[in-house]
Amino acid sequence: MGHVATMTLTGMIGLTFLFVADAATIFWVSFLDDERFMAALGFAWTIQFFTLSSSIGFMIAGTAMVSKSLGQGNRGAAREQATTSLMIGVGIQTITAVLIVWFRRDLLIVAGAQGAVLDIASQFLLIAVPSLPMIVTGMIASSILRAEGDAKRAMYVTLSVGVIVMIIDPILILTLGLGIDGAALGIVISRCISAGLGLYFVIKSHSLLAPVRILLIKHWGGPFFIIAIPALMTQLSSPFGNYLVTRILSEHGESAVAGWAVLGRLIVLAFGGIFSLSGALGGIVGQNYGAGNFDRIRSAYRDALLFSTGYVFVAWAILVVTTNPVIALFGLGEEAASVVKAFTYVSAGGFVFAGALYVSNASFNNLGRPIYSTGFNWLKDGLLMWPLCILLGGYFSAPGVVYGQGLAWMIAGITSVIVGWRFIGNVEARDIAKTGHKA
Repeated sequence: MGHVATMTLTGMIGLTFLFVADAATIFWVSFLDDERFMAALGFAWTIQFFTLSSSIGFMIAGTAMVSKSLGQGNRGAAREQATTSLMIGVGIQTITAVLIVWFRRDLLIVAGAQGAVLDIASQFLLIAVPSLPMIVTGMIASSILRAEGDAKRAMYVTLSVGVIVMIIDPILILTLGLGIDGAALGIVISRCISAGLGLYFVIKSHSLLAPVRILLIKHWGGPFFIIAIPALMTQLSSPFGNYLVTRILSEHGESAVAGWAVLGRLIVLAFGGIFSLSGALGGIVGQNYGAGNFDRIRSAYRDALLFSTGYVFVAWAILVVTTNPVIALFGLGEEAASVVKAFTYVSAGGFVFAGALYVSNASFNNLGRPIYSTGFNWLKDGLLMWPLCILLGGYFSAPGVVYGQGLAWMIAGITSVIVGWRFIGNVEARDIAKTGHKA
């Protein structure tokens, strides 16, 4: 439990501050006293969520490969795998950034943006999205440090994003009067600093990068994509679900989307520990899988479930107490406030099941069946989310859309944790059959 808590909490601090960048941005933009800006950031976040989630997919693949090699004592392979992860991640995300910039208005229109809100969100993406290669560099570097067990430096890498934004955002947005352009520019600057810091720690502190060579992709690219492709599909399910929710909420007006924009930041701030569970537990599972220690894998799985449940109830209580101050802080209207309250008073409890899903995903990803993670996540976001949000939205208006999202989490989480526990036993039995003995 101590290991799970340490890795998760340090990951939570780092990951939370990665998203604090967006929370700080929307906070300072609220001083512009125009709800259209808030709605525009909500639509822009819907697109940016895809890019961040895809970066997490590359991070998961890197963690699984590097941690297993380190657990086997093969540091040379770990260095090559770390470099391969960075080369592939940066290359693909560069192409992704170009495509999103080119088609940004079309993507925003499909999400429900229109008029001045569409123009504002489009301008924000034009400035912010080209920094995507920098954010994937920082995130993969952080995952390499976490696979090594250096939770502190891994935390510093992602922590730097939020710290920098909190410092420069008020200067760029308000003091220099750059408005929404200043908000986007702040994100770009913070991501560049995070990438530089991550590479410095990986190279100087642990010497965990091999020289860049194309042959590395030829050698390690296959194993990387075996993990990365289903991991990417898994990670992209959440932004897809978020995209659907945003689209449905847009039918209830710009104010509802503005509330959703604020709520999106509240969720990542309150439940950063849950989001970091998969990455934190992944390193533990990967190393112990490499060492053949299944008893420790089972105890980590159990302790992670207990930890996430306790964490959710504490975070939920804090959200309930701070709901009205948050609504006042961001100057939300009645419709926007109703969206926030629907989550903080009711649906936040559904993150107990979200934690179960993330714990299961970590086991699937690092025990050789990442396709299971893909299946459960798309069950939630691709199969359940749309009909549940539409159905409950019809009964309870905008708050009902939020309730539908929580119900989807519950169904997928319960199913995944049952399958995940049985899966660990099946992998152990397979390993014993292959090696002829129990570790």
